[in-house]
Amino acid sequence: VQLQASGGGLVQPGGSLRLSCAASGSISSINGMGWYRQAPGKERELVATETRGGSTNYADSVKGRFTISRDNAKNMLYLQMSSLKPEDTAIYYCNAIIASGSFRLYWGQGTQVTVSS
Repeated sequence: VQLQASGGGLVQPGGSLRLSCAASGSISSINGMGWYRQAPGKERELVATETRGGSTNYADSVKGRFTISRDNAKNMLYLQMSSLKPEDTAIYYCNAIIASGSFRLYWGQGTQVTVSS
């Protein structure tokens, strides 16, 4: 089982980016999925999560600007980021609780988002 995050890049303040996370391998089911980020010199922090049933949770710092979504049929997770700020600069990681025999937590490799003029 693998998670592959993509979509990061360099964007100006106020701009938008869409991150994607693809789960692949021998997958029976995926429960919760989420996005986390880690800025230089800081600990990894939660950005947003979504349950299989569609319930979402956001960090206060991104509420109203970021939207998490998932496509259960395609085993995909997305993060639409708008009104980006320099403080959003970080490596963004996706994770998922995946059943492949038994449930366990998997992490993607991370994708860099840089917000700068």
